[in-house]
This record gives sequence, structure tokens and C-alpha cells, in this order.
Amino acid sequence: MTTIVTAILFLVIGPFLGGLIAGVDRKITARMQGRIGPPILQPFYDVGKLMQKENLAVTHFQNFYVLGYLVFVVVSGGLFFAGGDLLLVIFAFTLAHIFLVLGAYSTYSPYSFIGAERELIMIMAYEPMIILTAVGMFMITNSFYVSDIVATQVPIALYLPGVLFGFLTILTIKLRKSPYDISTSHHAHQELVKGITTEFSGPALARIEVAHWYETVFLLGFVYLFFGFSPVVAIVAIILVYLAEILIDNTFSRMKWRFTLKSGWIVAATLGLVNLAVLYYLTGVLL
Repeated sequence: MTTIVTAILFLVIGPFLGGLIAGVDRKITARMQGRIGPPILQPFYDVGKLMQKENLAVTHFQNFYVLGYLVFVVVSGGLFFAGGDLLLVIFAFTLAHIFLVLGAYSTYSPYSFIGAERELIMIMAYEPMIILTAVGMFMITNSFYVSDIVATQVPIALYLPGVLFGFLTILTIKLRKSPYDISTSHHAHQELVKGITTEFSGPALARIEVAHWYETVFLLGFVYLFFGFSPVVAIVAIILVYLAEILIDNTFSRMKWRFTLKSGWIVAATLGLVNLAVLYYLTGVLL
């Protein structure tokens, strides 16, 4: 019963919490740049304005793919907060972004094409580290179920420091922060206009933004798992992690796609695999 309630709470509260996080992000970013910045509720105003615009689409399938993206982001987050299988959550999450890529390809725009190809590169960069994160948590808790992982009293972050740092690296990729905002960007320096979302407008673009809000809450929930032994510590860790992401976004310039791909794989190979190998060795010694 509790798992159903938490899934429903994510479904209802997720976009509001994600929108507030986006608003705080924009406000802190503005302060770092010496500006006053927009109101914290500005993301909600923007989405509301987009929903009122005419629903223009280049192809008939464009809106279908956007809806698929939103639905599978919600499904992956719902499964996660319901305490479901972490591997199934990851697969659903990846499928959501495949829908977004297909939507960009369906528009026949050169900017969308390049943005879609870079989005696929981002998936290739972060996917190995996400899988290693799930494997590492399984080695600690002997379960892939989120409900079992979050219920453990073992400080996972202390056993998986390399995996944690690796996950935080690909978290920057997933949140589309510099230096990894190669497929689309919230800032004006993106040379591909809006990249993968160039040909989306009105309600379709609003759905993409809402899906990103859901995605932000879902990804921060991943951070919670590392510190689930203490809810207070976990919440503080989530706040500090997101503040660090904002700082990184405003400190580094955008890099090339090769840097994104190499970073994801190098981090997964050095920090992720080495951490799991050491944990496996120590486990065997203790047994």
C-alpha cells in the first residue's frame, strides 16, 4: 500500500517539485551572474504560456513521440518511487529518451538531427555508469528492488564512493548542465539553437519541459539511495549535490561531444568498475 501511495505522490507532486527546483536553479544562476533573475515560479508561467499556444507539428508522429517520452519518464519514476526493480526502471528511463530522439528525427530538421545524434551519444555516455550503480547497490543489499535498497541501514555511500562520484558525474550529463549540454541547452550559448528540441513548440515543448521536471526529481531520488540509512543526511546530500551542479553549470563552458563520451566511459571504467572490483574482493575476504 505504501508503495502505491509514494508512486501516486510522485505522479502528483513530481512536476510541482521539479518546477520549483528549476525556478530555484534559474534564480541562483542569475545571482551567480550578477543578475536579479526571474521569479522562482517562472518555469510554471512559461509552461502555462506554451500550453496556450497553437499545437503546430512538422509531422503527425512528432506529438506521439513526445507523449511517449513523457509517459515513460513518468512510468520509470513511478516504478522507482513504488520500490520496483531498479533494472526495469533504468530500461524504462532509457526507452523514454529513445522516444525523444525519434521525435527529433521525425522533424526532418538538420538542427534536430544533430541534436538527436548528440542525445544518443549522451545515452551511450551515461548508461554504463547507471547500470554499474544498480549492480553496486545489488552487491550491498543483495536486491535490485528500490524498496530493499532504501530500507537498508548500511551506508551505501561509504561502500561505493567511486560509484557515487561516477553517478554524480553522469548526473551532470542527465541534467543537461555544462560542460555536457551538447544536445540541447537552457542557455543562449548553444550553437544548435535548441538542438534536439528546435522543432518542438507550444504544448509539445511544454510536455518536454514537464518531463524534464519529473526526470529531475527521479534522478535526485537516485542520490537519496546512497544515503538512505539516514533521511536527514540524504536530503542534505541532495541539496548539496544540486547546488554543486548549479556551480559546475556556471563555471565550465560547454565541451565537444567526444569529451562527453570519453568522460562517461572513463568514469565508469575507473571509478565504477574499480570500486565494484574492490568491494567484490573485500566481500570474498570477509566471507
